[in-house]
Amino acid sequence: MEMKCLFGCWRAAEDIEARSVRNKFQTEPTLPLYLKFKEVSYKVLSNGVTSSEGKDIINGISGSVSPGEVLALMGPSGSGKTTLLNLLGGRLNPAGQGGSVTYNDQPYSKFLKSRIGFVTQDDVLFPHLTVKETLTYSARLRLSKTMTKQEKEKRASDVIYELGLERCQDTMIGGPFVRGVSGGERKRVSIGNEIIINPSLLFLDEPTSGLDSTTALRIVHMLHDIAESGKTVITTIHQPSSRLFHKFDKLVLLGKGSLLYFGRASEALAYFGSIGCSPLIAMNPAEFLLDLANGNINDVSVPSELEDKVQMGNSERHMKDGKPSPAVVHEYLVEAYETRVASKEKKKLSIPLPIDEELKLKVACPKREWGASWWEQYTILFRRGLKERRHDYFSWLRITQVLATAIILGLLWWQSDCKSPKGLQDQAGLLFFIAVFWGFFPVFTAIFTFPQERAMLAKERAADMYRLSAYFLARMTSDLPLDLMLPVLFVLVVYFMAGLRISASPFFLTLVIVFLCIVAAQGLGLAIGATLMDLKKATTLASVTVMTFMLAGGYFVQRVPIFISWIRYLSFNYHTYKLLLKVQYQNITPVVNGVEIDNGTKEVAALVAMVFGYRLLAYLSLRRMKLSGQ
Repeated sequence: MEMKCLFGCWRAAEDIEARSVRNKFQTEPTLPLYLKFKEVSYKVLSNGVTSSEGKDIINGISGSVSPGEVLALMGPSGSGKTTLLNLLGGRLNPAGQGGSVTYNDQPYSKFLKSRIGFVTQDDVLFPHLTVKETLTYSARLRLSKTMTKQEKEKRASDVIYELGLERCQDTMIGGPFVRGVSGGERKRVSIGNEIIINPSLLFLDEPTSGLDSTTALRIVHMLHDIAESGKTVITTIHQPSSRLFHKFDKLVLLGKGSLLYFGRASEALAYFGSIGCSPLIAMNPAEFLLDLANGNINDVSVPSELEDKVQMGNSERHMKDGKPSPAVVHEYLVEAYETRVASKEKKKLSIPLPIDEELKLKVACPKREWGASWWEQYTILFRRGLKERRHDYFSWLRITQVLATAIILGLLWWQSDCKSPKGLQDQAGLLFFIAVFWGFFPVFTAIFTFPQERAMLAKERAADMYRLSAYFLARMTSDLPLDLMLPVLFVLVVYFMAGLRISASPFFLTLVIVFLCIVAAQGLGLAIGATLMDLKKATTLASVTVMTFMLAGGYFVQRVPIFISWIRYLSFNYHTYKLLLKVQYQNITPVVNGVEIDNGTKEVAALVAMVFGYRLLAYLSLRRMKLSGQ
């Protein structure tokens, strides 16, 4: 009796908690979005280019989902779940798309970007930002301009509470080399990034992937609560437990890109039983359905129609180990759905929605809504960039690398003297190494910038969080103060240990020249990385380019053949070397190691042109990529 009482109290407390959680997601009214998809298909060529003659990824899928419902897209690996999810979310190239997808009976429009949340399978988050910082930056970029900064920050705090992230809000997200929050908390942060805008439609790609059963159940409970607050939720799921399966309102079962079932999830077993496919043993419903979608009929009753079809065919294509082959089972399930259910469901899709015209016209609005002005986007991204990358820039490994190199150079050229020809030549070698080191180091650091941030950029641009120009300029300028720290440390050590000209003007000019070289070299790395977006290819091209610039830098070869002499004018090493020689020896000699010392105007102009030219090339390359959402 006591145990029953305790159990009853526990269940009552759980119900109260569940109701309070549901109420949390009902703080704001949501624009209702009814999603319909009719005979949708998608084709793609083997090289990834869409075409009307390409391979069918999904073929003739129809269904619908309404506010307050959770629709699960289920099927084996490679069945087209993620493709269908991206297509319904407006994230695929329309060139390969067939059929129709409507939102409140209207086609996809730019207005919907601010009403759709999309959680990708991989948690694309900055590892060095805390949970609170991640959600606050998202709120400031995505929420309406009409809201104040304080209101947006409060919305971020509310989402942290809604998702139960209070205890870890000041913990870094973490990554492969950074300790951070748990997998379940990471997934909740990813969902928080999307529900922060109070979306009408929420898409999730396998939100329970890699999570234990208890955490997965908690995530699906949360999706149900989100739907009950008036939102439409669509999620792909690979192999849910029976407890998870019963939480879904509607189900789309896919097999090889074709529709095997659409309807209430609770009625799926009854439907397959009606066509003669029932489990012979007690099974998880999801496991049974996935077995059918794979064409695996072990422990499944075989309908007489299917047996007749196998006997009539009587070939290896129709039989496997004495049973119907997966291909035959798949054909039977597709035909059964087409003849028994499909026409009835398609008729339902033709019925106009019971909503007023104002809701339909609002969705059809072609106007894109930005959450912040261009300047606000720039400042937010600038601060976020500084916070995220300061950990990498000031890592002990990086500081040790630069400091150790500086000390070794200082010891090798300890108090060198430029009064003798031999001493002058030695010092020229030091200056050339400085030009090479600060040309080589930034190139190979900058190469990783856009390939590593591609997933984040694609995700945030698809959600219209900011303009590409604001991101690009913020990314460039937030690096500058960080880039200045280590060169200052390097020059301070080398300059005085090596005994270069002890005077304020030459010292600060040397710093400026090194910094100009770094920014120019960085631009080359950014351009190569943005153009190729492949680290192996980019590193190979950068290695060849940097080696060529170094050889043409004016130290190894003075008499370069006329037909190839133009290369040195493209080399930032050459221009940096000439400027460093000018600063040190302009009052001593007009020529050092065959390099003429002039007024330096051409060299400065060339480096400045590289600073802006390479970055312009990088920006145009990013625009040419046609990132999602652009």
